[in-house]
Amino acid sequence: MASVSYVRQKEPLGLGHAILCARPLVGDEPFGAFLGDDVIVARTPCMRQLLAVFERYGGPVLAVERVPRDEISRYGVIRPKPVGGNVYEVLDLVEKPPAHEAPSDLAIIGRYVLTPDLFPLLAETRPDARGEIQLTDGLRALRRARPLYAVEFEGKRYDTGDKLGFLKATVEFALARPDLAEAFRAYLKTLKL
Repeated sequence: MASVSYVRQKEPLGLGHAILCARPLVGDEPFGAFLGDDVIVARTPCMRQLLAVFERYGGPVLAVERVPRDEISRYGVIRPKPVGGNVYEVLDLVEKPPAHEAPSDLAIIGRYVLTPDLFPLLAETRPDARGEIQLTDGLRALRRARPLYAVEFEGKRYDTGDKLGFLKATVEFALARPDLAEAFRAYLKTLKL
């Protein structure tokens, strides 16, 4: 069905650097990027939703989700222009802005359909104050050359990079499994809280 390859980022030098590490595998083809700490459950897989927009418009596509303003500073955030339905053209994007400076409440979530013209821009991107190459900075440069799109995906996201999010995902997935649900639910009822 699919051929899966991976590369290991040997140092934590930012998401832009991680994407750049995949350049030898990707070559000159569009590619998908999945961040492992975002688990998304959807009737139509999130990546399939992004691919539909990529196929229609031919440009890079980001998954986005509305998040509360008090959490927005944890995310890259887009300035959207509605295209139709749950699809937006990305007019700008900012990495982890303070809530009062965020251009919207649409946060970038860990699913992307990207194009190889991003690689030279990432290679030229200067590291930030923490020494990281931010994907957002590379995408901003790409946005000056071509349209970028975002999809407010349909589905439920679990932020498993957050301890509480990881626990919520574990419990909900266990309760959704026919082979575990009854015994796990019984166990939870025995807990003295």
